[in-house]
Amino acid sequence: MILTTWMGGLWSATAAEITPSGQRLGEVLDSMHVDRLWLAGRSVDWRTGEPKGKAYTNATSHTHCSAFVAAAAERLGVYLLHPPEHSSVLLANAQQEWLRAEGANHDWHPVASPSQAQQLANEGQLVVVTCKNPNESLPGHIAIVRPSVRSEAEILAEGPEIIQAGAHNYVSTTSKQGFKHHPGAFENNQLLYFSHAISPAKFAQGQTAATPPEAKSVP
Repeated sequence: MILTTWMGGLWSATAAEITPSGQRLGEVLDSMHVDRLWLAGRSVDWRTGEPKGKAYTNATSHTHCSAFVAAAAERLGVYLLHPPEHSSVLLANAQQEWLRAEGANHDWHPVASPSQAQQLANEGQLVVVTCKNPNESLPGHIAIVRPSVRSEAEILAEGPEIIQAGAHNYVSTTSKQGFKHHPGAFENNQLLYFSHAISPAKFAQGQTAATPPEAKSVP
């Protein structure tokens, strides 16, 4: 459902309101503390984002977008390709390939548009946005669409709201900003979206399994 709101004398279409399931999804995503875990430049536990001690001098070549998304999916009772089924190296590229080829067998479904992606997230579905690097020796990127009421104009201009790990970890940003290290991917509509329904019981499990607020990454 698309709603309209009155803004400065103009009617502006917005994505559907955030449902209770959407609110719970947002709470689970926020509870993972991606701003302090799955940080670039460190070796991390893919499930928790906790650093494993090893740091790298070239931080941008050791990012964890795919690990974070896989960890969030697992926490919500959804399977997405993850280590050790695939190496953490170039995992985002492999995840998009897997979603396109095998995702339907695991109840993942392609999403037709950015607006629909935002709407499904607002309804409480797990929605991922992916970019496969055309150079298969270089990393792609993957993020999660987070519930957010955005106008059609905002979605068209900047994409759905997302949460991500990467060269910079964002609790909340736009798809355009999150995928800026892949020039042309957003502007040329090369991002692919996939959704998966979440059972109500999994929301509670996801919140229970969340990293405690006092968890801190190693500086």
